[in-house]
Amino acid sequence: MSLDGVAEKALGLNADRVIIINRWKGGPGKIELFRVNSGGLTPVPPLLYIAGVRLQREFKVETRPIQSFGVTTAPEGPPETAKIANSLASFLKASVLSLREAVSKYRASMHFSSNASGRTEITFLLFPKAVEAGPRITLSHTLWENRK
Repeated sequence: MSLDGVAEKALGLNADRVIIINRWKGGPGKIELFRVNSGGLTPVPPLLYIAGVRLQREFKVETRPIQSFGVTTAPEGPPETAKIANSLASFLKASVLSLREAVSKYRASMHFSSNASGRTEITFLLFPKAVEAGPRITLSHTLWENRK
């Protein structure tokens, strides 16, 4: 589907935001965020390039549909990871919380941390035990400047 087709479909669903995951060499390659308006799609930073994905089915955790979630970050994470978490939380209209706060308010969180090689990882945790349920998305890099 073209970007114009996505915008038309989103407007028909009364959606004001769209996330597009583009493929690269058969797998997910980048995550693009857009605002929807009558003129089409307007890109919203950041543009997230994906290094790898571990799918939800690989975690072998029984999950149920989640109605709402918080955004959490690892306390020892680098500033770039927190910046990405804050940006996505704002885009998704979600709250950024500590793990302790998230456990008391939600059944799950979109969790941002840094792996051993310093790359940002996005995963999903189920509460109250903070079990990783996936998917886990490892980012290769992030672009912050406005795209057209």
